[in-house]
Amino acid sequence: MPVTGKMSILAPQLQDQIPVVARTTQDFVRSSMAEASQRAFRSDLDQFFAWGGTVPATAGIIADFLAAHATTHKPATLARWTASISKAHRIGGYDSPTSSELVRATMRGIRRTYGSDQRRATPITRANLLAMTGAFTDRPKQVRDKALLLIGFAGGFRRSELVGLDHEDIVLVEEGLIITIRRSKTDQFGEGRKIGIPYGRPTLCPVRAFLAWKALLEHGTGPAFRRIDRHGNISPHRLSGEAVCEVVRQHAVTACLEPSIYSGHSLRAGLATSAARAGVPSWKIRSQTGHASDAMLARYIRDGEMWVGNAAGAVL
Repeated sequence: MPVTGKMSILAPQLQDQIPVVARTTQDFVRSSMAEASQRAFRSDLDQFFAWGGTVPATAGIIADFLAAHATTHKPATLARWTASISKAHRIGGYDSPTSSELVRATMRGIRRTYGSDQRRATPITRANLLAMTGAFTDRPKQVRDKALLLIGFAGGFRRSELVGLDHEDIVLVEEGLIITIRRSKTDQFGEGRKIGIPYGRPTLCPVRAFLAWKALLEHGTGPAFRRIDRHGNISPHRLSGEAVCEVVRQHAVTACLEPSIYSGHSLRAGLATSAARAGVPSWKIRSQTGHASDAMLARYIRDGEMWVGNAAGAVL
């Protein structure tokens, strides 16, 4: 029976679509995607159901859905929606119509008509960071924001990785900080990876910035980056991914930069681009950023030869 309305590998509606699945199996299905991916999946399906789509759907329905949104959404967004619709079919035990020639041809036509270029976040450079943090004081929010910006840049972190850090994931050693990412977009099974954050020059040292922020906290456990209210009170609650974008844009304005071209992803793109320009080999950059391949990393490397050196240490 077709399902309309919200549908997700986490939603009750989907549980009805998995034939005779035990509760523990549903839990494993739920755990097969990172939390951020789960939210994106639900959001994508919400768009489809709000338009009137169902699961299962026909190739014609999906093609009509894509065509209806071709003038208002980027091809990359439509492609992501298509992937989510396909996943919903597979989880529900249905053949996915998204691989049909009709759907493929519709997407090709949309790309040819409206272009396939995806707007990418403008990379933040070392000079940008200097301008953004140069006038910071010892106010809690500015201490936190400096740590957030410098750690985010030096680690080449996705914003979900950055705000997902706990103090227990960050260890101080002689060379700097060792940060453990428990789970990420390219590590769906939670194997984890460790990243070295070296000491930098005093003005832009991510290690010193983080230690200054940590010194303001009553407890050195729990979320590493926390919310702060307008009175300067530090909350025990974790900062959101959206807040990273807000921090970046707020301080872009301070630095007389155009805020609309920057986002939380600008820190990650900035490290990759700056390291490439400094001659850091691509494999070294990938070990810092966690990109799965050089092909994925190539989107952020604008120019520069590749030489041996720590990705963060070479540019800070």
